[in-house]
Amino acid sequence: MVVAVARLGHRSKRDKRLSTHCALIARAFGAERMVYFGEKDAVLEASVRGVVSRWGGSFEIEHGNSWKRLFNEEKKRGTKIVHLTMYGLPYKRVLQSVKGKRLLVVIGSKKVPRGIYGEANYNCSITNQPHSEAGALAVFLEGLGLQSRFRGAKLRLKPSARGKRFTTKYK
Repeated sequence: MVVAVARLGHRSKRDKRLSTHCALIARAFGAERMVYFGEKDAVLEASVRGVVSRWGGSFEIEHGNSWKRLFNEEKKRGTKIVHLTMYGLPYKRVLQSVKGKRLLVVIGSKKVPRGIYGEANYNCSITNQPHSEAGALAVFLEGLGLQSRFRGAKLRLKPSARGKRFTTKYK
């Protein structure tokens, strides 16, 4: 299963940490890439690429110019567009319909353009209460049960009840 994330409306000053967290969540839960829209942010891109360099894997981050173009390209590939919103269908129902399919998971930042709701194959809610897009993304991707592989890692952690235990040398 191929999964990508689209982050809408990134604002460099306001969203730098949250957009970074969304990218790290996407990577940790097995997505292959994140395309972000809004302001181009070299610091965001460098931060995410640095994590990939140290912790392994092939996750990619890129800036997009048109969410409509991305949606059209992905739909031609057979990708299902899942928009995470508090106004959608319950996520457990959506998960049953999309498991095993090629997905583009869409998360917002500022007010989401109205057209997103019509273009998405699924408008999916984690809850019908206000919540964070980072939290929604984590819950949804966890529900997909993707397998994460992080080949080429310079750093790896060994699970430990207390403290940090690296299995590779930390520099």
